[in-house]
Amino acid sequence: MLKALGIAAALALAAPLGVQAQAPSLSDAQIAHIAYTAGVIDVAAGKQALAKSHDKAVRGFAEEMVRDHTAVNNQALALVKKLGVTPQDNTTSQALNKDAETKLKAFAALDGPAFDKAYLANEVAFHKTVNGALSMTLIPDAKNAELKSLLQTGLKLFTEHQTHAEQLLANYH
Repeated sequence: MLKALGIAAALALAAPLGVQAQAPSLSDAQIAHIAYTAGVIDVAAGKQALAKSHDKAVRGFAEEMVRDHTAVNNQALALVKKLGVTPQDNTTSQALNKDAETKLKAFAALDGPAFDKAYLANEVAFHKTVNGALSMTLIPDAKNAELKSLLQTGLKLFTEHQTHAEQLLANYH
């Protein structure tokens, strides 16, 4: 099970996996795939949270993640179709997926406040990593102006997600 777009949410892995080190050699097709993969991962995490959490604030945040990352991914799909580009799988996308699967399995074993806290902490870490990768690597290295614009829009939204997740986690018991 994987979670949705935007390059938001659940895993602190883009930087450790070398997104910044690899970025100069990434094509727009690879950048699009990384961004889409990150969105899918966050959507999956949000759906897991909706299935497991009973906390109103956590559920509201998870609904926001599913809604927003699905919307950004849909925009990304429309853009690559318009441009006639096929997103290209790469080692960063593969590593994101592998780590996401591991985390989703681990979180599946948690319940109640333990799950909620783990989910929120993961969302903070994931958004920090994705936002850093967007601002430092993916946006600067994107060649296509429309892709760059979509990534910039995503960064603004995902920065808000990070702040929201940090606030929820800070208030979590």
